[in-house]
Amino acid sequence: MSELGVNVDHVATLRQARGGVEPDPVIAALACEEAGCDSIVAHLREDRRHINDEDVKKLKQAVKTRFNLEMSINPDIVRIARNIRPHQATLVPERRRELTTEGGLSVTGNKAKIKRAVELLKDKGIDVSLFIDPDRREILAAKAVGVSIIEIHTGAYSLAKGREARGREYEKIRKAVDCGLSLGMLVNAGHGLDYLNVNRIANIKGVNELNIGHSIISRAVFSGLHKAVKDMKALIK
Repeated sequence: MSELGVNVDHVATLRQARGGVEPDPVIAALACEEAGCDSIVAHLREDRRHINDEDVKKLKQAVKTRFNLEMSINPDIVRIARNIRPHQATLVPERRRELTTEGGLSVTGNKAKIKRAVELLKDKGIDVSLFIDPDRREILAAKAVGVSIIEIHTGAYSLAKGREARGREYEKIRKAVDCGLSLGMLVNAGHGLDYLNVNRIANIKGVNELNIGHSIISRAVFSGLHKAVKDMKALIK
C-alpha cells in the first residue's frame, strides 16, 4: 500500500490571509499524524508566501512521522535546510509568480547546480528527492546526480480532460514508476491528486508514497482535518 504524505502549506496560507498566528500549520500537522498520515510535507518558498522559517523549525521538532521539506535549490534555502535537517528534502522548481508548482524540475538542464545542492543536503544526513515530470530522461538524470528518491509530478494527469487524455497521462506515470523502480529508486508521486482521481495512481504497483495537500485541506474546511486525512488514507488503501 502506498503511504500518504500530507502537505500543510495551505493551513499557513489561511493564516497569512489575516497575518496572525491561526491556524497553526504545526497543530495541523499533529492532527494529520493522529489521523494516520505517514509524513508531513511543507514548502519553504523563497517569498515565504505561506510556510515560514519558524514553521519549519517547529515542524522539525514536532513531527513524529517524517518531515519532508519541499524547497528550491536557492543557496539560502539550502543553507536553512542544512541547519534544520528535515528527514527529507524534495527539490522542486520555483517561480515567484506561479500560484503552485507548475511542473517538474528540469534535471537535464541544471545537472551541476542540482548535484551540488544534493551533495550539500546529503552531507547533513538528509534524504533527497527530486520532483520531476514522468519523463525517462529526467529519471535517468536524477539517478546521475546522486538521488535515490524521486517524486513523479501528477499534475498533467490531474488536469487531463476526458478518458483518453487521462489514460495517456496515467500511462506516462506508470511507465515512469517502472523506470524508477528498475533503477533501484524509491518512487513517490503527487500534485493535483484529489478524492476522485487518487485511486488509479495509488494502484500503480511500486508507488511508495502519495503527497497530497490542497484537496485534503479543502475537504477539511467542511469535514474537519482528522476526517479528511482518514478519508484519503482509506481511498489509498
